[in-house]
Amino acid sequence: MTMTNTGGRRRPPTIHDVAREAGVSRGTVSRVLNGGHYVSPAAQEAVNAAIRRTGYVVNRHARSLITGRSDSVGFLLTEPQEKFFEDPNFNILLRGCTQALAAHDIPLLLMLAGTEDERRRITRYITSGHVDGVLLVSSHSGNPVAEELSEAGVPLVACGKPIGLGSKISYVAADDRDGARDMTRHLLSLGRRRIGTVTGPLDTPGGVERLAGYKEVLTESGIEVDDDLVVSGDYSRLSGERGAERLLAQVPDLDAVFVASDLMARGVLTTLERAGRRVPEDVAVGGFDDSPAALASSPELTTMRQPFDRISAEMVRVLLAQIGGEDTAAVILPTELVKREST
Repeated sequence: MTMTNTGGRRRPPTIHDVAREAGVSRGTVSRVLNGGHYVSPAAQEAVNAAIRRTGYVVNRHARSLITGRSDSVGFLLTEPQEKFFEDPNFNILLRGCTQALAAHDIPLLLMLAGTEDERRRITRYITSGHVDGVLLVSSHSGNPVAEELSEAGVPLVACGKPIGLGSKISYVAADDRDGARDMTRHLLSLGRRRIGTVTGPLDTPGGVERLAGYKEVLTESGIEVDDDLVVSGDYSRLSGERGAERLLAQVPDLDAVFVASDLMARGVLTTLERAGRRVPEDVAVGGFDDSPAALASSPELTTMRQPFDRISAEMVRVLLAQIGGEDTAAVILPTELVKREST
């Protein structure tokens, strides 16, 4: 490692040290550090080897003054803080996005904005240039954050199709409607006909699309959609418990439930057990996500697997492309039926 003594203190290596070690100009080192454009493969390898030998670390603050970028990305969750700790999907997405950005040496800043005041502060922070772009998770219709950031010119990628914003915002989503269709078909294939559903929030794309898929398959199968078989939840375990209580009260001969998230499905299982209903013998239960909650359930939960690793990687890819000047993009990824003990 190249370090110079200065008054008894060792000076950390600089870009000049790297250039001297690699036998190239300072400008070549700078181009390598900023993406490697217009640099030959041999020069790039020489610079990378010199960085390893000298132990040079990029001064992000200095680089941001030159490039006008912060070299960081925000992970924005517009939900109450307790939702972040309760719902395992948020942590899975956060971990995946962190890992995908680490490959580009870009740190990820977690931002929670569950109240109006928090949303205003976070929006002001973001539009002041403290991050280069935002990965937006859990966007509700009527929440102005996505549109405000988009209008301010902030590169933005949403997890799930933002309701009412069309092609104005990039997004990456699982195919919620098709996944719901597959799960409803699966329950029908078991001979179940009184199939209820506990929906997600109907101001979110997942809530809307999963309910639509459920209704479409019932209608195609010649089964009238009974409003008593549809109750709404908010993706929390407690809302699953309460949703199942309503279903049992309204439809005593219920024989299956499609639940719009695994966490809510655990609540449904709790209520069914309290009511003396056996799963799957009396009531089959299917969830959505294939999160850790599916395996922690008793019985283990049949569910629709969302490809969270791919969703995270695609969100980061699309955002970095947008930061680099590319247009908005939409990516929809397939889900997969995972059969376990609850059906």
